[in-house]
Amino acid sequence: MGEIRGFLEYDRVDEDKIKAEERVENYKEFTKEVDTKELNNQGGRCMDCGIPFCHSGCPVGNLIPDFNHAVYRNEWQKALKILHATNNFPEFTGRLCPAPCESACVLGIIEPPVAIEMIEKYIVERGFKEGWIKPEPPAHRTGKTVAVIGSGPAGLAAAQQLNRAGHTVSVLERDAKIGGLLRYGIPDFKMEKKVIDRRLEVMKAEGIEFITNTEVGKNYEVEKLKDFDAVVLCGGATQRRGLPIPGADAKGVVQAMEFLKNNNEVVDGLKSLSPELSAEGKDVIVIGGGDTGSDCVGTSNRHKAKSVTNFEILPMPPESRSKENPWPYWPFTLKTSSSHEEGVERNWSILTKEFVKDSKGNLKALKTVEVEWIRKPGQRPEIKEKPDSEKEWPCDLALLSLGFTGPEKTLSEKLGLEQDDRTNIKGGKNYQTNIKKIFVAGDMRRGQSLIVWAISEGREAAHHVDKFLMGKSKLPIKGDGDLPSA
Repeated sequence: MGEIRGFLEYDRVDEDKIKAEERVENYKEFTKEVDTKELNNQGGRCMDCGIPFCHSGCPVGNLIPDFNHAVYRNEWQKALKILHATNNFPEFTGRLCPAPCESACVLGIIEPPVAIEMIEKYIVERGFKEGWIKPEPPAHRTGKTVAVIGSGPAGLAAAQQLNRAGHTVSVLERDAKIGGLLRYGIPDFKMEKKVIDRRLEVMKAEGIEFITNTEVGKNYEVEKLKDFDAVVLCGGATQRRGLPIPGADAKGVVQAMEFLKNNNEVVDGLKSLSPELSAEGKDVIVIGGGDTGSDCVGTSNRHKAKSVTNFEILPMPPESRSKENPWPYWPFTLKTSSSHEEGVERNWSILTKEFVKDSKGNLKALKTVEVEWIRKPGQRPEIKEKPDSEKEWPCDLALLSLGFTGPEKTLSEKLGLEQDDRTNIKGGKNYQTNIKKIFVAGDMRRGQSLIVWAISEGREAAHHVDKFLMGKSKLPIKGDGDLPSA
């Protein structure tokens, strides 16, 4: 597998980036192309593991050593077939996935892991460049119709798989364009939207119908779903978590997704930037230290914010794994994103206590306190405020990046669907709800999660929908991708 001594001969190489001061002047992707020979070498770093733990780390079950080996041998078309056997959209995951596969890479025990995500991206980009990615409409139609509600990664994956099985698929999306959070939640500097559009052209040519500006339960009657033989709910977990503290109603306290969606629409030319959602010349504080918070940092810097500060209530993570966080589990270590590199003051163990308003109701400051986490064996950690640590921070725009509490309740209430104790729509191992013809996948079923998990959920759900409609299914499920012949 790969080059026998490749992991000894070659160091890990990642994509170079355009300088921070240059890239913040626009919203374009800013990575520099890697030479083909270097990519061959990176594929050659993949070891002949007795047990490739990268498989267990990958939610879609990518056949990682196989496509790494193909890249090492410069067999790019074969690598693409291997990659597409398990992942409908490697151009998304190759840019946006946090790469749990790399965290589980055996080489990562002693050296930097194989650059799996980068290799994945260049495989699919080579496929589009060479014209290898073409529409694959089904040879026969089953006569069955399926409605997929929501066009994020789960919905798109389910739609493409069900269409390949021969069913007639309609994707219903409430926004003006297809893509869900891929389009409206991910800034263009991480993934330009032409990446989505070129894949949608392929899917349209395969026979999938996309219907936008259509929200089931509002401007599309729920009763119309009875016309379909099956329905797959992929609407995501879009209930945003707030911060119920004094002053939360101040003008300038904004949900992160509202800020990011508006900016993406501005970049797309759909609207102009409203003053209340602009960070220009403002002291910006982002509350929440995850990927969405990082995206807010990068976007604020492109707006030319006066200052950008990031609060995280958890302690600062260690730079390397702790004994309680061994390989191959996901490492809870300090992560510095490209947006952080562009300029931000990061603060840990900070609890926001109050949003301070001026006489007109505008946000002017945040009051915080430092906290410490008390850990006792067998118990949940307790948070304790540090005495005399109160501080007031100037702030004109506070962006709440606190995650999501679950899916909106409109569909579950109108369709009579059962929910679990986390308010997600109940879907068993076969992704079926308490109404037999209605299935659920993605964040709507499992709660807020990763794009790669959403693709996995969409693929798995499609298999079970196909089996429900036809009595059996040839659609692959995780770990069941067919390898192309040598």
